[in-house]
Amino acid sequence: MTQAASSSGSTDVAIPRPSLLYVVKQIELAARSLMDELLKPTGITALQYTALTVLRRRDGLSSAQLARNSFVTAQSMADMITALERRGLIVRRRDPDNRRALLISLTDVGHELLAAHDEAMDALEERMLSGLTPRQRRDLEVYLNRCRTALSDLPPH
Repeated sequence: MTQAASSSGSTDVAIPRPSLLYVVKQIELAARSLMDELLKPTGITALQYTALTVLRRRDGLSSAQLARNSFVTAQSMADMITALERRGLIVRRRDPDNRRALLISLTDVGHELLAAHDEAMDALEERMLSGLTPRQRRDLEVYLNRCRTALSDLPPH
């Protein structure tokens, strides 16, 4: 905790630390901004990139599942799917178990776009973690996943 100087010049008034929720949001905003800069030449956003990475890990999701796993609303995902499909990065196909449902998958072009950015995204993550030891990195991952689990019923990605 830091100290602030009072009008008399003493430093006896404590300034409260930012909440962890605030710090997490600041990290998310900084990471998204840096990702948007890295992705700008491709014409996709950090949110679109996130959806593509979800599909790389879990192929054949419905629009609702992809929205939940990408942390966007169903309406935002519908717009995103249209844009990504138009770019040839994803494809929708009928679910063989439910003919009314559509499942979303990456195309070869989508896989190539992700592969082309893997190194830059790994470097961004490394920059974010550069002040941590290997043990601290592992612990941080465990703690963040526990926090996510506590706030959500989503499975780990």
